Amino acid sequence: MEEKDLKIAHNMMKLKLKKLAEQVIVITGASSGIGLATARMAGDYGARLVLVSRNEEALKTLVEEFEEKGQKAIYVKADVGIEEDVKQVAKEAIAEFGRFDTWINNAGVSIFGHAIDVTIPDMKKVFDTVYWGVVYGSREAVNRFKDRGEPGALINVGSLFGDRGTTVQSTYSAAKFAVHGWTENLRMEAEKDRIPVSVTLIHPGRIDTPYNEHAQSYLEKQPGHRGMIYPPEAVAEAILFAAEHPKRDMFVGGQAKLLSILGKGFPRLMDKVEEYYAYPTQHISKPSKPKDDSALHEAGYGLHERGTSEGWRRKSSLYVKASKHPFLSTVVVGSVALLAHGLIKKK
Repeated sequence: MEEKDLKIAHNMMKLKLKKLAEQVIVITGASSGIGLATARMAGDYGARLVLVSRNEEALKTLVEEFEEKGQKAIYVKADVGIEEDVKQVAKEAIAEFGRFDTWINNAGVSIFGHAIDVTIPDMKKVFDTVYWGVVYGSREAVNRFKDRGEPGALINVGSLFGDRGTTVQSTYSAAKFAVHGWTENLRMEAEKDRIPVSVTLIHPGRIDTPYNEHAQSYLEKQPGHRGMIYPPEAVAEAILFAAEHPKRDMFVGGQAKLLSILGKGFPRLMDKVEEYYAYPTQHISKPSKPKDDSALHEAGYGLHERGTSEGWRRKSSLYVKASKHPFLSTVVVGSVALLAHGLIKKK
C-alpha cells in the first residue's frame, strides 16, 4: 500500500469529523428556509461558510450579516442544476479557505399539481435542481475528500416524500426518491473504495419554510402545509449534528419516521391515507399565485426562514434530539414501530 492509501484506510477506520468551529461548510440553497437556518446556526458555532444560491442580492446581505457578527462567510451565486456552476463553488471554496470539510446539498424547489397536468419542461427543471444538483455536489465533495485523504461529511437533504409517495407533488417526490437512491448507492461505493467520507441522508418531515411560496403551482389554492409542522431549525440541528458525527440517516420528526415505517410495511393502507388525508393538507385557503411567480425557473425571494402554513407549529423535533443519543434513538424507533403496529391492528 502507498502512503496515501494507508492514510485513507486509517481515516476510514475511525472517520472522526472536525468540530463545527474548525470546519469550512458549503451550503446550497442558503438564501432561505432550511439552508438559511443552517447557515445562521453554523455561523454561531464558529464555522466558516460558503453560501450558495441563485439569489445574489440575498447572499450579499447574508454575508454582511455574518461579518457584522465577526463570522467568516463568502457567497457563490450558482444554479446547482448546472454542473459547471457547482464545480465553480468547489473552486471558490478552496481558493478562499484552502478546503471544505462538509458539503450540504440542500437546494430544492417543488411543483404542486397533478402528475398528468405538469409539463415535461417543468418536471425536468425540478429534477435539475433537486436531483442533479445533489449528484453534482456529491461528486465534487467526494472527489475532493478522496484526493485530500482526510475525512469529510457529505449531507444530502431528502424528504419524507422520498420515502413514501404522495399526491399533488409527484415530480418533487420522484426527484427525492432519486436522491435517496443516489445517496445509498454512493455511500456503499465510497465505503467499499475506502473514501474517507461520511454520507448522511436527512429525512425532514413537513417544515415551516417558504418552500410552498417558491413552488410552481398548478392548483387553484395556494400550496401550504396544514397539520403538524416543524421549524427549519430542527432540520439545521440534524444537519449540523451529522457534520460532526458520522450518521447514516437523520429523521426530522417522528412524523417522517412513522411515514417511512408505514409506507414500507403497509403500502396499500398508506395509499388510502395519502389519497384522503395528504391531498387537503397540502394547500391553504388562499388563491394560488400565478405560475410565473415562483422560484422554479428564476430565483425566489430570500432571507426568510419561515413560510405560509396552518396548524401545529412545533418548537423543535424531539426525534432529532433522541437521535443524537444511540440508546434513546433505539427506544424511540421501537416505540414508533409498536405504535404503528397497534394502529394497524385496530383497523
